[in-house]
Amino acid sequence: MKTFKSIKWRLQLWYGLILMAVLAGFGFTAYQLDYVQQMRLVDAALQRRFDILVKNLHAPPRENGPPDDAPMFEQRPYRQSPPPEFHLQPPDAALFQTNNSKEAFISSFFFIIQTRDGRELARSSTPANFDFASWRNWAINNSRSAPMHIVEGNLRETFAVLPHGEAILVGCSIDSVLHDLKIAALKLLGFGAIILLFGLAGGGWFISRAIKPIEQISSTAVKISAGDLSQRINVAETESELGKLASVLNSTFARLESAFAQQKQFASDAAHELRTPVSVILTQTQTALNRERATADYKQTIEACQRAAQRMKKLISSLLELTRLDAGQESLKHLRFDFSKTITDCIELLKPMAAEHRIQISSTLAPLEVTGDSERLAQVVTNLLTNAIQHNHDGGEVKLGLKAENGFAVLTVADTGAGISPEDLRHIFERFYRADKSRTGAGNAGLGLAIAKAIIDAHSGTIEVASEEMNGTTFTVRLPI
Repeated sequence: MKTFKSIKWRLQLWYGLILMAVLAGFGFTAYQLDYVQQMRLVDAALQRRFDILVKNLHAPPRENGPPDDAPMFEQRPYRQSPPPEFHLQPPDAALFQTNNSKEAFISSFFFIIQTRDGRELARSSTPANFDFASWRNWAINNSRSAPMHIVEGNLRETFAVLPHGEAILVGCSIDSVLHDLKIAALKLLGFGAIILLFGLAGGGWFISRAIKPIEQISSTAVKISAGDLSQRINVAETESELGKLASVLNSTFARLESAFAQQKQFASDAAHELRTPVSVILTQTQTALNRERATADYKQTIEACQRAAQRMKKLISSLLELTRLDAGQESLKHLRFDFSKTITDCIELLKPMAAEHRIQISSTLAPLEVTGDSERLAQVVTNLLTNAIQHNHDGGEVKLGLKAENGFAVLTVADTGAGISPEDLRHIFERFYRADKSRTGAGNAGLGLAIAKAIIDAHSGTIEVASEEMNGTTFTVRLPI
């Protein structure tokens, strides 16, 4: 039962039902058209003979009457009563023979003529199973003088009551016509069955190809759920809806793999960073407990443990801050403030550090207001300015610029340091990443730029970096005005 619940079999079932309905409608219509066409041919043959009987019934003697091809209802001196005996002329009688080559599909023509008083005037040699009196009475009561075409079993008949009261019936056997129609119906049924068979086979093939990406998506998702995040869907038809869906899912899987890789690396780096201060604390305390020591030694041990604990505290605070920013749980203010004044305050705060390294700070700041959290953005500026001072050479320079550009406030922080290699540049905003592997102090856990990027992202802004080795580094921050 699970097989018939699949999308493939449901589509096949609906396709088959629709195809059957179309073929049935086409076959029925074709049969009806053929039936109507055959009946028209039969009726035309009967009408021709009906006209001959009327002409011979009421026409005056041939030598005084109109030609044979005169219209049936032409105003001419008809006989007022039928002749006592009715005879067909040989050319007209030939039409009632069964071997007429033009109408070979019809056989057994016959006719019946009755007078006004119900006397049978003439009957062909072929008997007819027909309730003539009932039809005559019905036609008279309903004022039907025009010929009616009637089907009774295997007989097709044309019947009418003339204005003078005579009733005429002309009929024929339509066995051969019905036989031909039956053959045509069987042919339509056979052709329909063949078309249905090929249609279902072709439809099944097309449906299988159409839903193949779904099977690939399902198979890939199973492998990914098992832990293989490197799996991707093979996209063969990128222009179709399923192809586009597969492309989107591949992109999602790629981001998922990257996120898991970053999470794994993050956990590893965090454990590594925390292991160092913990090891320091354990080593110091173990050394102090091994034997009695002087008061100065105990003081030195406690100070080392305090420094390690402070490093751990700072690292944990940074990790919590990043977690809150990633989860959108950090409550940021959305107030208008003068960004240039915030930058100036940060410069004043770090001037002593710059003076210690003999770094000159210059700035060109346009007065611009932005909407956001001034304290968080000050943290970003402080972090960028601190990095520019620490990674500069003694006697170097740091330049800050602020200007409006295309609806954004653009802040640039450029230094004259050694720059960053291309290999390190693409990882600069990753957590715990250090371009300078020798800088592993307590204040350099490799989270500063990651936090700065998270803050800028929370303000719907962007942060970029450009650098050339030995030519300095420039950070560019764009915030909507």
